[in-house]
Amino acid sequence: MPGGKADAGGHAASVPRKSEAKEGVAQREEEQEEDGDEDLRDGGVPFFVNRGGLPINEATWERMWKHVAKIHPEGERVALRIRGATDLPKIPIPSVPMLQPSTLVPERLEAIQRYIRELQYNHTGTQFFEIKKSRPLTGLMDLAKEMTKEALPIKCLEAVILGIYLTNNLPTLERFPISFKTYFSGNYFRHIVLGVNFGGRYGALGISRREDLMYKVPTFRTLSELIFDYEAAYRRCWHTLKKVKLGQYVSHDPHSVEQIDWKHSILDVEKLGREDFRKELERHSVT
Repeated sequence: MPGGKADAGGHAASVPRKSEAKEGVAQREEEQEEDGDEDLRDGGVPFFVNRGGLPINEATWERMWKHVAKIHPEGERVALRIRGATDLPKIPIPSVPMLQPSTLVPERLEAIQRYIRELQYNHTGTQFFEIKKSRPLTGLMDLAKEMTKEALPIKCLEAVILGIYLTNNLPTLERFPISFKTYFSGNYFRHIVLGVNFGGRYGALGISRREDLMYKVPTFRTLSELIFDYEAAYRRCWHTLKKVKLGQYVSHDPHSVEQIDWKHSILDVEKLGREDFRKELERHSVT
């Protein structure tokens, strides 16, 4: 606080040093993560979650449009232009992939990723489906089924749930969540994909604004190769990778009452150093 602030005894309170301020920000970030709020920020900007289900209620609908007007470069004009239009083009509804049992797993994964991409990334600032990570798997699979029915744009966490749902019938494919925390220009950014392991090779399903932060063909020989590929993608957009969270393999039983283990391993990239980070990734891949 500029100039300090007088305490109850009339003495000027000391201004926090820059290092202390940074530590305070870091502490708040850690507290947010522990509280499970890390998914409520999109590129450092808070976003809303539709908690009222579908169809969207009036209050949520109006809040969404106000937020669109706030975050869009054109402000209220874009909201008014879209809401007042009478000739908006009809948006095609993507079809859920229907594949033959003989279709090879890599081809199935490509079809599933194509479907996720066709749903498109949600830029409205309001996540349409409320995903509670503590829900049992069966509840999340019911939500995924609703996603395929509504065919609305999605964010990265929704894409992970959808990816699990669409790969449940691939017993030879292991799935596990991978979360990333990065830093750029004073903000922390968070992202999540669905890691996959097929035939000892690693890849991922997901959605992102950036092409190289979503789908990865399962061709990586080790988990560390996959993660380092994401790290390189982040470097290309000037982000510094801070943490990686790795979950455990997810059950293929859509009726399971188990909860997804989202953060079995939490790896701090800076504290570990390059070689220990790689070793921890490999240790996780054999657990």
